[in-house]
Amino acid sequence: MSLKNQITEDMKTAMRAKDSERLGTIRLLLAAMKQKEVDERIELDDAMVVAIVDKLVKQRKDSVTAFTQGGRTDLADKEAAEIKVLEVYLPQRMSADEIAAEVNAIVAELGAKGPGDMGKVMGAVKARLAGKADMGQVSSAVKAALK
Repeated sequence: MSLKNQITEDMKTAMRAKDSERLGTIRLLLAAMKQKEVDERIELDDAMVVAIVDKLVKQRKDSVTAFTQGGRTDLADKEAAEIKVLEVYLPQRMSADEIAAEVNAIVAELGAKGPGDMGKVMGAVKARLAGKADMGQVSSAVKAALK
């Protein structure tokens, strides 16, 4: 079953269970997916769905930070609950050690030296680790590897 179909089935399950918080989050995800399909006139595959979920999780993490700084714990808790629902659709994330090892291998392959090669390395790393790792951690690992 494709990830897109799995999300649709989870929406139906949430409707039957009258789980309004989960249902709302899944509907937001489906709306973002449909918007991408309509805008680009394409059919989404699992990799594209993962990219959309990753983007939505990042937006929510940014919102949690902003709401926490603003003293709005009620809104921060709501966003954190949405993150938990969305993370179910992401593949298993790589650990910091795995990310560092992969980044070091890519740096060696490209022969990159110094911070000037960061763009070249990030392009290769992004292509290889998209959806598998948090890009914030990846960026930190690349910076550390190019010092």
